[in-house]
Amino acid sequence: MDDRLIDDGTIPLYRRSLLPGEGFFTPDSFDDTVAEREAKEAISGVERVVIADPDADGLGCVALLRVAFGAAGLLAAGPHELGEALEYVAEYGALGVELYICDLCPDSERDLEALPAVADMAADVYWFDHHQWDPSLADTVSEHAELVVGDSDAVCTTDVALDTLDYDFEDRYVDLATVTRDHDLWLREDPRSDDLADYAYWIEPEEYIETVVEHGADLPGSVMSFLDEQRIEKEALIEKAVDRAEYREVSDWTVGVTYGRCSQNEVAEAMRQEGADASVIVKPAGSASIRGTDRFERCHEVARQVNGGGHPKAAGCKPDIYDDMLDYAHHWTTHGAIAKRTILDAFLTLDTGESTE
Repeated sequence: MDDRLIDDGTIPLYRRSLLPGEGFFTPDSFDDTVAEREAKEAISGVERVVIADPDADGLGCVALLRVAFGAAGLLAAGPHELGEALEYVAEYGALGVELYICDLCPDSERDLEALPAVADMAADVYWFDHHQWDPSLADTVSEHAELVVGDSDAVCTTDVALDTLDYDFEDRYVDLATVTRDHDLWLREDPRSDDLADYAYWIEPEEYIETVVEHGADLPGSVMSFLDEQRIEKEALIEKAVDRAEYREVSDWTVGVTYGRCSQNEVAEAMRQEGADASVIVKPAGSASIRGTDRFERCHEVARQVNGGGHPKAAGCKPDIYDDMLDYAHHWTTHGAIAKRTILDAFLTLDTGESTE
């Protein structure tokens, strides 16, 4: 493939907003090879390992662990990479390793297939989270690990780590947890929380961890200048997605639906201001974010029906509707029409008003 076709530096912004990033076009087999090599390098011979979601909340947990213990090898893993990360620990982790799993909730028993082997070779396994857990999966994890799940309406996982770890953290790390929670629970009361979230998204995990270990939630001027530059394009992509938004009446709710490569939280907030009780942001790579309001706190119930999960007011999913590249081509040219319809259909199953909790 001609690199120019997927180069963000040459594709006009409007067209770029409709397409996934260039990493999408790298074959999984290549990514898997690189990921396995990097995982082996990160955890071989290491006494303490952390598997964490590489967002501000997951990386906040890693920062606290490094402050408390001085060192911890990181395996960055999104929700759909949890099972693979556990397999890496089973394969390359040191006998007697101390393992922490942070800000990740298994979607199915398949994600936990390697956990018994990990528990057998590890000295201890600790699991910190704050998502909505399936009780049977929580029972499975509790057989092999010390599981601490905080109230998803009240705390983020960094809060859980701060409260659970036997360490007297300085005030700046208490503040870090508070600001991280402000974004992760979509409270939006502290402007620094967007800074943390954006920085975690745009920078490599190790650099984020080093920065917040040194500065806490008060990011230095050099980082703020970096964020200002990055946000020029971010705001333009947000505007494109907001312009595409449509509003549907589904049962008792107004649901805003849009498509594009964008920062989903800001787009959801814009749709909320236009009257949306819930918002669906479908991404070019096939995944989608679902955001709620005080009038709609069942995002996780919708997401579970379309290969996802999360919180009452914030969840994510990736509908199982992509069989080949023609399906993705249709997805891009129709602005995610099938994904939108699939997710809206999931809202309809909530028509009775009975929670699945």
